[in-house]
Amino acid sequence: MIFQYDASQEKCPLPLVNLRLLLKKMQNDDTCIIKIADAGSIDDIPKLLVKLGYQHTLSTIDENIVEVTITNNKNKGTL
Repeated sequence: MIFQYDASQEKCPLPLVNLRLLLKKMQNDDTCIIKIADAGSIDDIPKLLVKLGYQHTLSTIDENIVEVTITNNKNKGTL
């Protein structure tokens, strides 16, 4: 499943709080795409994702908007 969340008009901590709720809903192999513009969110969200072990990529889609693509592969192990 692909979750999409446009937080480009919201200020920190709201995008961070809502992202945490989305992450709880994500199952293995799900993807979440979040758009953020707030400087605090642009700094805090990638740090949170690294801390929680989520794979993510950042893309600048506008001079003020960053798109974060998050993949939930946390439960995949190696054989």
